[in-house]
Amino acid sequence: MNSTTRGVIYVSVWVVIWGTASSLVDWLLLNADLYETGSFGQVATFIGYGAAAAVLAVKTSGRFLSSGRQDDPDA
Repeated sequence: MNSTTRGVIYVSVWVVIWGTASSLVDWLLLNADLYETGSFGQVATFIGYGAAAAVLAVKTSGRFLSSGRQDDPDA
């Protein structure tokens, strides 16, 4: 698999992880009446989880995006 395809898949997986995690937490907080739909709390939840997902994605990218083979031109 070439590096562009691996990169697109990697980013796509992290977007799904971010969306799923932040939506679950948002659902819990909305059901607990801690904030209302469209409030700053909801925005902060999605931004906070987005920032956390971005940091984790960058920190783990070397492990998943490197092919391990130095002589592979598609790596």
